[in-house]
Amino acid sequence: MSTKSTSTTTPTTSSTTTTNDGASSQALQSSLSTLVSNYHDTTPARVKLIDAFLLFIFVSGVLQFAYRVLITVYPFYAFAGGFGSTVGQFVLLAGLRAQIAPGRDGEFKQVSQER
Repeated sequence: MSTKSTSTTTPTTSSTTTTNDGASSQALQSSLSTLVSNYHDTTPARVKLIDAFLLFIFVSGVLQFAYRVLITVYPFYAFAGGFGSTVGQFVLLAGLRAQIAPGRDGEFKQVSQER
């Protein structure tokens, strides 16, 4: 029995795409600086305070989860309670931030401004 070996070649085309990474990174940096300056100029102080606390809660949750994954899994119920309360605080505070954000007064007419 003889076996025939056939090989086929397909022509390949190479196209070079030139990307201007310097311009795109500069545009990204410009966009981020505009975002930060607009945030500082137009956001009320009470919303900035809530945002800072949201960031703290987020970092706390990430650290708790990293500790559980990297170090130990022994006190599982302590982790579950701590991480659950962190997630709950974050969700409730995000809801409060949505209510007191500027321009959202029309959506929350029944809620007083003292919230």
